[in-house]
Amino acid sequence: MNAEINGRKIGFGCAPYIIAELSANHNGDINRAFETIKAAHDSGADAIKIQTYTADTMTIDCDLEDFQIHGGLWDGYKLYDLYKWAETPFEWHKAIFEYAASLGITIFSTPFDESAVDLLESLNTPAYKIASFEATDLPLIRYVASKGKPMIMSTGMCSEEEISEAVSTAYEAGCKNLVLLHCISSYPAPMEQANLLQMPRLSERFGTIPGLSDHTLGTTASVAAVALGACVIEKHFTLSRNDKGPDSEFSIEPDELKRLCKDTFDAWSAIGKAGFERQKAEEGNKHFRRSIYFVSDMKSGEIITPSHIRRIRPGFGLPPKYYDQLIGKRVNRDVVRGTATSWELIND
Repeated sequence: MNAEINGRKIGFGCAPYIIAELSANHNGDINRAFETIKAAHDSGADAIKIQTYTADTMTIDCDLEDFQIHGGLWDGYKLYDLYKWAETPFEWHKAIFEYAASLGITIFSTPFDESAVDLLESLNTPAYKIASFEATDLPLIRYVASKGKPMIMSTGMCSEEEISEAVSTAYEAGCKNLVLLHCISSYPAPMEQANLLQMPRLSERFGTIPGLSDHTLGTTASVAAVALGACVIEKHFTLSRNDKGPDSEFSIEPDELKRLCKDTFDAWSAIGKAGFERQKAEEGNKHFRRSIYFVSDMKSGEIITPSHIRRIRPGFGLPPKYYDQLIGKRVNRDVVRGTATSWELIND
């Protein structure tokens, strides 16, 4: 159960795939978008992801109560105004894709309607992301899946039935490779509600590649997720949280992204496989385990008593489990104190 995005294999047995989510952290400046993409590349991310929408493709400019935001990070905003502030203009996309390609970092996007998909197809996007809030938009999922590209889908807020409908729709419409990201759609998400055990459950239930879209602060949850089997990690990324933008409060900075890339790789490397084989790193130390040594001189034919042998380090003698068997045996030659026991020194 593996996928491939732009030549990079993703799935079990592969190092975690790290996506830096640019989102609205360009703060309305295309040059800042370029700088953020460069910083993501330099920090070790596998991919940079943007979002493809305009305020008009997301909602309508309406002052009625339904369109007002109350509470949370964007309290007091009208939906249209928030999306106008946060949008990545369609006319930027070609330049952004070309810049990412010039650096050698993979770029793809989250489309929010069919016109966004068409734009991304014209740019030969290697993959698509479906946002949690659009996971119930089955016509959009169907349209994206029909393009035959790998799909990454966040599951925040979704019921089991809604996830099942989204997954079925994607597969039926032509998706071959699907990653389901466990996600808590809260900005930021409380660490104590991260519920990471849901991630492997999603993979098992729906037969998909597991991952995490992480909105908690810091990198702890992402590293823990990799230890639980996450193959994909997505984190919002900004040059600096001090440069306030729509997503800056719950985004990580370049130093944190570098640490995320390193720590998730280390966590993945540490997982290994279950088994009782001795690891190579242990080989040099096996000789420092306890074994049985002669601790006094003995003459040939003398009977071994507890005063003659001890279980001590190092481990070149017989294992301690043979201590009782050696008591009462005769040595078949002279031995000196500090000699490792062996069956060759013992009469049968």
